[in-house]
Amino acid sequence: MTQGPEDLPASELAERKMRFLFALRSRGVTDARVLTAMERIDRGLFVRNVFADRAYEDMPLPIACGQTISQPSVVGLMTQALQVSPRDTVLEIGTGSGYQAAILSQLARRVYTVDRYRRLVREAAELFRQLDLVNITPITADGSHGLPDQAPFDRIIVTAAAEDPPGPLLEQLKPGGIMVVPVGQSDAVQALIKVTRTQSGFDYEELRPVRFVPLVEGLGSE
Repeated sequence: MTQGPEDLPASELAERKMRFLFALRSRGVTDARVLTAMERIDRGLFVRNVFADRAYEDMPLPIACGQTISQPSVVGLMTQALQVSPRDTVLEIGTGSGYQAAILSQLARRVYTVDRYRRLVREAAELFRQLDLVNITPITADGSHGLPDQAPFDRIIVTAAAEDPPGPLLEQLKPGGIMVVPVGQSDAVQALIKVTRTQSGFDYEELRPVRFVPLVEGLGSE
């Protein structure tokens, strides 16, 4: 039978979580607010089934609907690059397990998170309720179009790879706002890009190579 985090002795669970935070720091996640948020939000709650006992390892893991929960160090580095302040409204494209949105909820005033799979949104919403994360609004929608009704946003984070930063999302970013998005033509060659909207246009900074599932238009079947 698979052993989940809740089945571990308290001392072993504490040890795993300590190693988890050490791994984040050693891979470049140094922002104190981000580390505190990732310490508060237990990744073990967002990883289910046969992979539950690997929740505190620095690796991506499969979740429902053919999607993944991202590698924790990548979550940390993306969150750090986003430079979220307590007054910010954040849009996340790709709810997935809900883990990234939960971390953002510790840093921002309001988080809107969108996914094309109803099942993922439903399961994440239930976790948000259990954790009393009342500043997250999960929505089933085509994330490639953003959320025009709630725009503009201070920060946008995309957890699926596009060929280019999507135009509708760039348009929904406030002046001075930041978007972090994986960009690449294939799942083998992708780069994490930080986009800052200026008064005259957009500045682009390449952060690191990554691998994400593709950003797909339309709603999923589940």
